[in-house]
Amino acid sequence: MNETQVIYRKYICRRCGNCCRWPGLVKLTAADTARLAAFLRLTVEELVAEYAELHPRRTGLVLKSRANGECCFLAGVNRCRVNPVKPAQCDGFPNRWQFPGWREVCAAVTE
Repeated sequence: MNETQVIYRKYICRRCGNCCRWPGLVKLTAADTARLAAFLRLTVEELVAEYAELHPRRTGLVLKSRANGECCFLAGVNRCRVNPVKPAQCDGFPNRWQFPGWREVCAAVTE
């Protein structure tokens, strides 16, 4: 392998729910809010009022977290209530982005 080749591993989510409990912010795009609202049969305004808040830096919207830090859409035993239309940031983990220490908490396996 030469130095310009990159080994890429595709990870498959095993629905452990750990990333849904990890501290941090889930940024919402306009497309995310529209998809989530349609899926939940809410207006965008209703979705934002109930499930979003202003990013601390005032740069956009983020999902609300529960008092214990987990995602507001986490239900039951590691079930994402909005999995078919989850935000792009959630959908991209861990294949398009990762956070420091993610391998210690994530149960994803390589293809």
